[in-house]
Amino acid sequence: MEFVIIFILIIIAHVGLYGIFKKAGVTPWKAFVPVLSKIEWMKMVGHPGWRAALLYIPIVGFFIGAGLLVSNSNSFGKHSFWNHFLAIVFAPFYLCYLGFHKAMSFMYPAVAKLNEYKEQLKEILELKSGKGDSTVTDKDGNRKIKSSGSSRSYDLKMEKLKKSPFYKSEGREWAEAIIFAVFAATFIRMFLIEAYTIPTSSMESSLMTGDFLFVSKTSYGVRMPNTPLQLPLLHNRIPRSNKESYSRLIEWGHNRIGSTNSIKLNDPIVFNFPEGDTIIIPVDGRQLDRYDYGLYIRDGVPREQLHNPKNFKLVYRPVDRRDHYVKRCVGLPGNKFEIKNKQVYIDDKAIENPKNIQFTYEIMTDVNDVGSLTKDALYDLGVNANEVKSYNPRDNNLLSLNKEQADYLGSRTGISVREFDVNPYKGKNLFPQDKKNFNWNLDNFGPVIIPKKGETVDINMNNIALYRRIISVYEGKKLEKKNGKIYIDGKESTQYTFEMNYYWAMGDNRHNSEDSRYWGFVPEDHIVGKPLFIWFSLKNGTMFGEGG
Repeated sequence: MEFVIIFILIIIAHVGLYGIFKKAGVTPWKAFVPVLSKIEWMKMVGHPGWRAALLYIPIVGFFIGAGLLVSNSNSFGKHSFWNHFLAIVFAPFYLCYLGFHKAMSFMYPAVAKLNEYKEQLKEILELKSGKGDSTVTDKDGNRKIKSSGSSRSYDLKMEKLKKSPFYKSEGREWAEAIIFAVFAATFIRMFLIEAYTIPTSSMESSLMTGDFLFVSKTSYGVRMPNTPLQLPLLHNRIPRSNKESYSRLIEWGHNRIGSTNSIKLNDPIVFNFPEGDTIIIPVDGRQLDRYDYGLYIRDGVPREQLHNPKNFKLVYRPVDRRDHYVKRCVGLPGNKFEIKNKQVYIDDKAIENPKNIQFTYEIMTDVNDVGSLTKDALYDLGVNANEVKSYNPRDNNLLSLNKEQADYLGSRTGISVREFDVNPYKGKNLFPQDKKNFNWNLDNFGPVIIPKKGETVDINMNNIALYRRIISVYEGKKLEKKNGKIYIDGKESTQYTFEMNYYWAMGDNRHNSEDSRYWGFVPEDHIVGKPLFIWFSLKNGTMFGEGG
């Protein structure tokens, strides 16, 4: 549907350009010829024709196009801020307005006139700086500055220049500079690179809580926004409110320039949280640790409580407005994925573990050495001190550690370290939430075949839990179960062919990561990009190093 809308807008724009060419004395039919129309348009407003090539360079073309629309508006004598705003934001319709409204006439190539204005402004500013003054020598041989009357001349010429349609007040200059900066930052953030903060310890020790990292949005293909109407520089909520920061008046499907096929096994990836489509917002304005509807359902909170409008407002978010997660891709489309005794296997072969993979250990200390087990000491060791449950010398502590950290602490006098089985506590309600047919835990999971676009699988009542969310949510089919049979879009089905690629994502902190073992597959349309580098880090996740 979005392609139809875009096609219609393009046609409207070229119809408008036809009228503009006719008024400007350019052969009108050229408006409908690709490339040639842009060359003639550039020349019409006063740019050299070759500049049209810049319109076809990704990213750069957006800015060149905006400048062309402004020059086109100026060429018709429409120089005001609001005319420029309309020319850019409602370009197809504004072109028709200029091209077919009887009161609109082509006046001059605006770029040439603008250059003349800039030259005049340069000369006036030189007068103000005193470059128009001359040096003379008096009868005693002393050199003096003889004013050319530049101050008076500056005032007169400046007053005359202010009558030019290209003159902009200081306030307008600032306003346009700020708007351009916000537009550029929004554009870069949307398509090229964005800064993120690591809020949890799921990727420690690779990415620490409180790390600020830049993420490339071009590494796995540039994803077009589903909801282009949005407040600049905000992701999904307006700060200090329960209002969403985007509009669903225009909502497009998944489109990507490039492909996610470049994702490699063990690549860290950033993606929109697949299960984060439905959010609960307390009507009384109180803050929650988590807002994900699915999480509360998995934890056994009754649906009636969540659906009660007196308690919560339910918000459904499109893909690009769901919260961001960063995990490691440990399974690609078509792979057979399995965990055996904490080790990941792909297609029955053990894969290389991340260098700093972590598991949960129980730490026991005695009075003699408890002083060495401080938060600073743990941080220097690369351990998130906020995970320590107690510092009482005779209490047991649970820490997420890699093998090197565990061996180091175990070698210290007065400290004993042993692996801790988290499954009785954290192994509940795992994907696909069907204990009868899939009795898995965090350390022994699968096997499961990761769906691949175009591949077909058999479906039945015993395995439908694996694919239920893919069919009904990610790929938008109507899924029903009646009398022991499965119906998709009203038809009885024993097979299903996937329409997208899917991935399996896990945190390096294997026992303290809410990942695919809890909520399943990551669809390709949820993939955002690849972490590039850490540009700032907070000690223990806070500005001053004190854990919260």
